[in-house]
Amino acid sequence: MFLNTFLVVVTDLAAGLLGNALFRRHFHLLLSAMVVFGPLLNFWVSQYSVFAKRSHFLYRVFLRSGWGWTCIFVGSFTFLLTFSVRRSIPLTLRHLSRLAVAGVLWVGLRKVLGLLENATGSCYEPLSSAPDLSAGQNGASQPLLLLREGETKAACVSAGLMWRGYEVSEDVFLLCLCCLLLAEETGVFGPYLKLGGVSGAPLRIIFLFCVLLLSLWLFLLFCLLAYFPQFPTQLLGGALACLSWRATYQGWYHMGPSWYCPGRPGMGLLTT
Repeated sequence: MFLNTFLVVVTDLAAGLLGNALFRRHFHLLLSAMVVFGPLLNFWVSQYSVFAKRSHFLYRVFLRSGWGWTCIFVGSFTFLLTFSVRRSIPLTLRHLSRLAVAGVLWVGLRKVLGLLENATGSCYEPLSSAPDLSAGQNGASQPLLLLREGETKAACVSAGLMWRGYEVSEDVFLLCLCCLLLAEETGVFGPYLKLGGVSGAPLRIIFLFCVLLLSLWLFLLFCLLAYFPQFPTQLLGGALACLSWRATYQGWYHMGPSWYCPGRPGMGLLTT
């Protein structure tokens, strides 16, 4: 009884926060502020921290498979909520199709960004240092770079060479996109509970896991910006994620459910 009461209280508080109109209206502004001002924290954070190493457990386990974790928990929550309310397979699949749209965006934009990097970048081989004529009397030296023609970024990096070109941070793009998706998909749980919707322990547990996953993505985004600042590649990644969210959840999905539009979260589930 105590554990069940604790679960109900915690999930009600989290659902109230995520379902709050003020939070849902300004959450993307919070992410934007993190991406813009987060790299400034590099002047204060300790470079000896465990989070200053790319080999940290959280980076290896969660960041590299962030989209998979998001699909598992958001998909489970959406399926349980939709099917338990309406018992309709077509309606459940329609709501789950928003995850498929986000997945196509993630894979498609990764391909486009990869093509852009290969088209605008070049591969260089560092050579021995030589005096820099522009250094003046201080005698400073800079490494000479030998241009390698016809190399792709993947082949260049795997060979231990140096790649220079226009890049967009895929990590920041993925984390911002997952955060916006989690906030949108789980934000419907608060209004659902206010309308007296039935919610068993499995649905509340999955919702709590989604909240924890959202907190983890925000924390990893903070760590990337603070410990590994890369301007403007991270800014471009965050902007691309916000544009994707604006085009889908704030644009396309507002057209209403139809054969070409999955509709907004909660459409067909809530009575008001």
